[in-house]
Amino acid sequence: MERYQVILAYDGSSYKGFQRQANARSIQAVIEDALRKLNWQGKSVLAAGRTDSGVHATGQVIAFDLDWNHETQELLSALNSHLPADVVANSIQKVIPSFHPRHDASWRKYAYRIYCQPVRQPLLEPFAWRVWPEVDIEILHQAAQILIGTHDFSAFGTPPQAGGSPVRVVLEVAWQQDEPYLIFEITAQAFLYHMVRRLVFMQVAVAQGKLTLIDLQWLITQAGAINQQTEAGNPARSRTVHGMAPARGLILKEVHYPIEALGLREDT
Repeated sequence: MERYQVILAYDGSSYKGFQRQANARSIQAVIEDALRKLNWQGKSVLAAGRTDSGVHATGQVIAFDLDWNHETQELLSALNSHLPADVVANSIQKVIPSFHPRHDASWRKYAYRIYCQPVRQPLLEPFAWRVWPEVDIEILHQAAQILIGTHDFSAFGTPPQAGGSPVRVVLEVAWQQDEPYLIFEITAQAFLYHMVRRLVFMQVAVAQGKLTLIDLQWLITQAGAINQQTEAGNPARSRTVHGMAPARGLILKEVHYPIEALGLREDT
């Protein structure tokens, strides 16, 4: 029995998110169905994150235990032969038995794509958010820099577990032009639920002139403290970003691990 790490890419358009659900199609379900055809006996694959309904990935990471008596690359081919066209395993490797895609991750990177046009573009819509009026790219650059560092992001999302901390460490952010898209990339140790989509929504509003950089700065530096007071019973009014960029523009791009967490070995 070996533990394998697989890097997945998928088009999330027709899925209700990564996590298995009783009455809806999920990425996890189609992966597990494919593995069972390879005599996988496990109950559940491990994953780096549970992407939402409609969210895509180029770097989702999963792990599972399997008895496989052939080359690792043959396992990759066999797995892909049983996956639907909108899900693919891009790479596979053996890792140590204790490896966990979520717990061992040192950072995660998401990308979000927007495009600015007055009418929708059917060939762009499945993978980007159409924004109009047009945004000011220089304002987007300034807005992104406010996000770097350790902050209470409770105005932008909720922890995945009840009672968890809303503090997150953002390592890198950038807006890039890649016609016809503007692409926002953000790297952090971990993210709150819906955090990236709310951050994009807020930055776009600022870059359209609907809000100001001061509004964004205030939400980063002050709203978290007010929300904590509200949860503690203080009558102070909660401050939360209620708008959210649509799921279709979001991509889980990469998850990084320290080499010791993988314990990589030569294939036999």
